[in-house]
Amino acid sequence: MSKLATAAKRLLVGRPFRSDRLAHTLLPKRIALPVFASDAMSSVAYAPEEIFLVLSVAGLSAYTIAPWVGVVVVVVMLTVVASYRQNVHAYPSGGGDYEVATVNLGRRAGLTVASALLVDYILTVAVSIASAAANIGSAIPFVATHKVEFAVAAIVILTAINLRGIRESGSAFAIPTYAFMVGILIMIGYGLVRGLLLGDEMRAESAGLELRAEDDHLMGLAFMFLVLRAFSSGCAALTGVEAISNGVPAFRKPKSRNAASTLLAMGLIAVTMLMGLIVLAQLTGVRMAEDPKHQLVDAPADYEQKTMVAQIAGAVFEGFPVGFFFITGVTALILVLAANTAFNGFPVLGSILAQDRYLPRQLHTRGDRLAFSNGILFLAGAAIILVVAFDAEVTKLIQLYIVGVFVSFTMSQTGMIRHWNRMLASESDPAVRRRMRRSQAINAFGLLMTGSVLIVVLLTKFTKGAWIAIAVMAAIYALMTAIRRHYDRVAEELRQQERQRLLPARNHAMVLVSKLHMPTLRALAYAKATRPDVLEAVTVNVDDADTRRLVQDWEKENFKVPLKVIESPYREITKPVLDYVKRVRSDNPRDVVTVFIPEYVVGHWWEQVLHNQSALRLKGRLLFQPGVMVTSVPWQLASSRKVTHRDVVAPGAIRRGLDKRAPGARGTEAPGPRVPGGQARGTEARGTEARGPEARGQRERGQQERGQEEWNGK
Repeated sequence: MSKLATAAKRLLVGRPFRSDRLAHTLLPKRIALPVFASDAMSSVAYAPEEIFLVLSVAGLSAYTIAPWVGVVVVVVMLTVVASYRQNVHAYPSGGGDYEVATVNLGRRAGLTVASALLVDYILTVAVSIASAAANIGSAIPFVATHKVEFAVAAIVILTAINLRGIRESGSAFAIPTYAFMVGILIMIGYGLVRGLLLGDEMRAESAGLELRAEDDHLMGLAFMFLVLRAFSSGCAALTGVEAISNGVPAFRKPKSRNAASTLLAMGLIAVTMLMGLIVLAQLTGVRMAEDPKHQLVDAPADYEQKTMVAQIAGAVFEGFPVGFFFITGVTALILVLAANTAFNGFPVLGSILAQDRYLPRQLHTRGDRLAFSNGILFLAGAAIILVVAFDAEVTKLIQLYIVGVFVSFTMSQTGMIRHWNRMLASESDPAVRRRMRRSQAINAFGLLMTGSVLIVVLLTKFTKGAWIAIAVMAAIYALMTAIRRHYDRVAEELRQQERQRLLPARNHAMVLVSKLHMPTLRALAYAKATRPDVLEAVTVNVDDADTRRLVQDWEKENFKVPLKVIESPYREITKPVLDYVKRVRSDNPRDVVTVFIPEYVVGHWWEQVLHNQSALRLKGRLLFQPGVMVTSVPWQLASSRKVTHRDVVAPGAIRRGLDKRAPGARGTEAPGPRVPGGQARGTEARGTEARGPEARGQRERGQQERGQEEWNGK
């Protein structure tokens, strides 16, 4: 079973990497761009659509505001990109916003940022996959009716790819990401040439539909609130910008410079695509409605609203279906792969938090492919839960989405301002001070923009679902605080116990006995080999006849070890043993009690159900007793040897004819019963006995009858 599991793991993940191969997994800029920027790139596939969906509530006239909303989103994005370029130069260790906030604002601020980022990474996966399902559903109706199943399958595939390692997953994602960028830019360029220079009429499939406002009296403050909602939804295009600052250690040297260059390229490409799609949506007359059945007045009864990108592609590439299918295909693919940004950012952040003892230590270490496997699996599980809970609907999920990212943006910019203040206090070089002042001004403007957006997001999205994200952030904050308290308490407890250097006065050893068989004899021999001060065998009387028979056999063997019989009127085993151990400890508090428990080692899971249950219960209770050591003495049954020791050859086994695979091996076909150790008794077995040191070695291993007396502990 274990070999089958190992083979399946190797097939899925690949062969393990040595630790010294870590340097070979670092990313050049051409691979780092699709790995870390795919989320921000793909956001342009749904951020413009969300702007139009929100504005549709006010009717078709509100669409004229969409380009101006897009311009403000572009300003915010470029500001955030410029600000994060300062971050990656100042903090290249990979902590990103968490490190900036912790160092400059304190532990509480750092945990707030960390909880926001963890929530945002999980939502990145859920939103990206849900949007991919919607885009594919525009071309394939089957996916549209099975979005949840598609999303879960996509997350599982992404998880498998990322478990193979960062470099390998980056190479797999590079071509689709670049195909998306090139395809969208070509569509924007071709569409602008047709619409603005050639004057061609490009009509989206929804251009002729009448869009009815939900409320004819939507004006004044209500209309302003709607515009702010559209702006906050469009700011989803900024998600993923912080991923590069968290992933600086994955870049090749010079890490900070390469990360900053990748960040700039990502920002410029993203804003170009964002504004290009908004302009094309205006030129093609796209109509997007939050509630198509009620807002699109003259739509057919079976009308299925396609995504904005799909409608634009159909209009721009009218008469050229290859272009339409290429754009929808690469858009859906990049949305699936956009989740890869979170698969690279979440595990790294989780590792840093685990190192700081805010998350379980299992998240800190890398797997055998040098990826943070436990973090990847945790992220996938949480994203699947969200996708199923919200039916893979982008409009539902996106309300939860950007709260966390703008919390981290705002806290990070605040921390960077304090960072530059601290650096300016100790710097006297005028040229360096001017550069610091310029960087501080960039971060201050970034704080103004991101803080304003955070307020807008909270005002416009809190009742729409953002409160769920805030509640989850608070829960994660409390959980991380509790984990840190636990680790601190354990560390302090261990430090206090380390100061207690008094050695135990004596070692009182007990061998638990149920029957007089080979596992018992092995446990007894091993207990004697430890040379305890006191050694006794202990059995519990749950059946008078069996106990009398055991006592008679024990006396017949003439063991030098006394057998203690504990009465159990209620036929329990665990409690009488615990009570007896406590009595021994209370009589001699400075003694240590060592309990030896014989156990079967089985080769099949169902055998475990039939054996070792009493031993497991005893161990579970004895481990909580102070001053008590529990030692398991294994006895391998034949099934375990077949499974785990099939290819194991003991030293000297071939020479003595004990290896069945060796040609001409002696004693391997002898009939008759077998003794522990696998050798047959009889003529052939005697023929394998050696003289001198080999005979002594066989007696020590208990493989021959002549050595059985010593093995039995007499």
